[in-house]
Amino acid sequence: MGFSKSMASTAGRAARVIAGVALIVVGGLLGGGWWALAVVGLVPLAAGALDICLFNALFGQPLSGKAVRAS
Repeated sequence: MGFSKSMASTAGRAARVIAGVALIVVGGLLGGGWWALAVVGLVPLAAGALDICLFNALFGQPLSGKAVRAS
């Protein structure tokens, strides 16, 4: 429960957004087949921006960060 709470926090959201941007930048800079890395980077970027945490599904928690913070 601690991990899902931390990922639903503001710091967790920021970490997901930063990780997503980093993956997109690295994939874009390396080019070629590395563009797939940039596409994968869209997942944590979108999850952080939309306040959802896909890891929470693994722990039986709601996907919404707001719902996790409320519990």
